[in-house]
Amino acid sequence: MIQPLNPTALPEATGNYTHGTLVEGASRMVFVSGQVPWADADGQVPADFAEQCRLTWRNVLAVLAEAGMGAENLAKVTTYLASRSHRAANSLIRAEVLGDHTPALTIIICDIYSEDWLLEIEAVAVA
Repeated sequence: MIQPLNPTALPEATGNYTHGTLVEGASRMVFVSGQVPWADADGQVPADFAEQCRLTWRNVLAVLAEAGMGAENLAKVTTYLASRSHRAANSLIRAEVLGDHTPALTIIICDIYSEDWLLEIEAVAVA
């Protein structure tokens, strides 16, 4: 149903993503709004990027679970980072969450809505 597209004319896709995603036979789609590191169990936004990233992915996966889907259903992920300095940690944590699954991916360095948030993740999933 979800097939990675990595044309030989392009450089190898490294870092847990694919250049494109072909979806065939899908009957349901979920569009996940931008998820952010909403307050943790203590009601605080963690200061640490890795904690924020894991919390944000938890929120993305919660939306997918509500639709009976999981990370393996992701066709496209867009991540907004508040700083280039978070690229490596973001890539490692994305790999933890996605394992061998490689959806199409875009990463944008930008200003995030709240100064406390270091990232935001939106996604499209299919089943």
